Amino acid sequence: MMWMCVAVFLLWMRSGRCTDKANTSDLIEYTAADFYEKLHSGKMMFIYFEHQVSPTISLFLVELEKSAEALQDYGVLVGKVNCNKELVYKYCSEEWLLHTAFLFRGGKEFLSFDLDTIFDVNSIVSEVLFAILRDEIKYVHTDADLLAMEKAARGKKDIVLGYVCSLGTQEHRSIMETAYVYGSKYQFILITGGPVLKHLGVNESSPLSRVWFLHCRVHSGFMIPMTSERCPLTRMRKPLSTLSLHSFLQLMEAPLVTEVYDDPSSVQPPQFPYQQTPQVFLFSHPATEHLDLDTATTLAWRLRGLALLLLVHRQSPAVKTPDEYNAAYRLPEKSLEVKYLTLNSLDEVLVLFADQEKDEEEEDDDEEDNEGVDDDEEDSHFGKLDDEIAAAGFENRGTLPDMDSVTQLTSDNFHSAVAQSSLTVVLFYLKWDAVSMAFLSSFIEVAERLADSEVNEVQMSVVDCGEWTDLCAAQPGSAVPFQPITAFPSVLFLHPQHPAQHFRGMLGSEALHRFIIISRAASPVLLSTLEEAQSFLLEVPHPELAGYQLDRVVGLFEAQAQTAAFTEAAKSLRGEALTGLLTDELAEKWAADHSVDLPAVLVFPSWRTHTHPFTLPASSSAEELLTHINTALLHPMPELTVENLPSFFLLGKALLLLFVGEEEDKIGRRQNQALVKEMRTVVESGGEKMERYLACWIHLGRTPAGMSVLGSYIGSMPPLPALVLTHLPSGDQIYQYPPDTPIVASSVLHWLQRVEDGTESPTGLLDEDSWPPAFEFYDFLKIMDMQEPDSAQQQTPKEEEEEVNEEEVNVKEHVVVEDMTNDNRHAHSEL
Repeated sequence: MMWMCVAVFLLWMRSGRCTDKANTSDLIEYTAADFYEKLHSGKMMFIYFEHQVSPTISLFLVELEKSAEALQDYGVLVGKVNCNKELVYKYCSEEWLLHTAFLFRGGKEFLSFDLDTIFDVNSIVSEVLFAILRDEIKYVHTDADLLAMEKAARGKKDIVLGYVCSLGTQEHRSIMETAYVYGSKYQFILITGGPVLKHLGVNESSPLSRVWFLHCRVHSGFMIPMTSERCPLTRMRKPLSTLSLHSFLQLMEAPLVTEVYDDPSSVQPPQFPYQQTPQVFLFSHPATEHLDLDTATTLAWRLRGLALLLLVHRQSPAVKTPDEYNAAYRLPEKSLEVKYLTLNSLDEVLVLFADQEKDEEEEDDDEEDNEGVDDDEEDSHFGKLDDEIAAAGFENRGTLPDMDSVTQLTSDNFHSAVAQSSLTVVLFYLKWDAVSMAFLSSFIEVAERLADSEVNEVQMSVVDCGEWTDLCAAQPGSAVPFQPITAFPSVLFLHPQHPAQHFRGMLGSEALHRFIIISRAASPVLLSTLEEAQSFLLEVPHPELAGYQLDRVVGLFEAQAQTAAFTEAAKSLRGEALTGLLTDELAEKWAADHSVDLPAVLVFPSWRTHTHPFTLPASSSAEELLTHINTALLHPMPELTVENLPSFFLLGKALLLLFVGEEEDKIGRRQNQALVKEMRTVVESGGEKMERYLACWIHLGRTPAGMSVLGSYIGSMPPLPALVLTHLPSGDQIYQYPPDTPIVASSVLHWLQRVEDGTESPTGLLDEDSWPPAFEFYDFLKIMDMQEPDSAQQQTPKEEEEEVNEEEVNVKEHVVVEDMTNDNRHAHSEL
């Protein structure tokens, strides 16, 4: 009933503007006394104070008259005061007021409008409503602004995000009118341009207005991935108008999936307010009920705003549709006619409705092609693939990025290409691997960034291991300077006459770019003067590294002959830290100034001042020295982020994780700082006992992914701060420090001792790193192993061949029989 009232209200508002009246009865002319009476009554008024009438002013007054009836629907009185008849203090005395109209609210002037911005009825209505709703409608410019709004709305309100290329247009008016009606239900956001458009896949030069619905509330059964910091979005595909936007919001409130137990031909067509929306039917079977519901939900997200999805349960005797069909649809203009389909993938349904949409909006689609935006790509946000990287790969399937900025290596040109550069960075990838394709774009982005910075000595190269298997699988001892590539994607750094170095950092553009810039420096740098040594410690070697925190390591040796182990360790640190070398008299002078005995290695971590380095004894073993250096570089209480987590996992230590929340004020920041400081005291007080643990912390404001991590550890979101012990070498147990006990160093150490003694009960267990088939008929390896090995051994080769052929036939027959008896579940599961 509410929707019907809203629809009647919107239609009523629109109907008043279908005809233009010849008289000026709607534009009330107020006397000074009338104006002050209305003003003191607190009513909202939009008034123009007329001085002299020019052709421009005459046109404005015609448009002002048209807007009077429209704005009256929103409680705004529209009129004019003729200053030639009587003066109104302040508003009839200044010349500049000739081109200004005023909005009054609550007995005082609320806002003024230059007539250049309110040139027609659409601009007048939109600007006035925008002013009235300015506290309710937010404006965003960057993706960071939008992300902050999404976080604020999470779990509270859905967001209606509108883009208009300019204010005062009919589309702007439609958004304002809708916001006036639905402002208490949704959070409305307006954008007119800026970097946020890139996130939304819109070309800023596009003249087309758009609306997106961001699903930020928690909807039961909607399968929204709430662990993601972004709210899933649905784009409105129809041209923007008040009525189309109203209809779109109605569709967003429709059930995502409706389960029915009748045959599609017996299901009623959509009722008001969805009567103009197509219906899509999928069929469910008892054996795959949960899988079918997941499939239906996946498709429903991708059809959001296009069609209503219904899941038909075949277990009901009322369902008469033959088993050969696994889908059906009904178009609104076809009344009760239902068309049945046999589908092999979700894309076939999407193509069906995409073609229909293309016929209706051919002009829009041409514009979309110019912008490089594809409907399927936008809809794939809701594909709900288990892996976000796989989802990204699915979005960009069949599309390779521009490879002009990288060298494509083959078995034929590998050696000649590598020999031409002092540093060659090679990405080994597979086209069908989602992670490879996701990282390939980042790799090309780094190559373009290096080219823009005129870093010419670094050659960025790629090898498609699906095409050049002989190069990627080259065995040790062959001409290639690396071991066979067994993991994808892999990045190798190749320096002439040096072993290949693996990049083990975060697979992202920033981490790779930083590693490359640091790798350009010699490792170690030979420092020949004290000035060079000071410059090495204090200056940034390349402008691209400005803003980065850099670790530095300096070796001090009395003679060049002692430097072999350090030089080898420095090569292993290439790309991760800057290394320098001082020898002979210069090393002796430096050692004397810093009270260091030679030989020695000084480690300057980025998190510690350069005046207080760690001093390590120079080991004769490069591997041992490297271990000591890495230990010294490790922060005693590091903050875990998505970027650095893999490197800390490689240490193989148990994680003593402190989770802290986002601070709201200075007091909160001081509390978090005190907690981190207390945990450093735990590390220092524990001594050697704490070496088996990596004490670290996660700031849930800066790393929102930590919330899902903490929730998976504990099973629910505990009060913050929370201290957790996990990834123990001895097992999969997870221990939580008692939430009601203050985090004090002595208490934490006693708690760790109870864990070691086995007197503390675990809170939970880590999930096993195992992904078995979701259903028995997906276990293809088990099906392959169903042969009888004993009987096979007793057969002659001819009999064996006949048996194989017979088994192949039987397998096919078995699958067909299983298909029929299980209601064609294989075909359906592919959806």
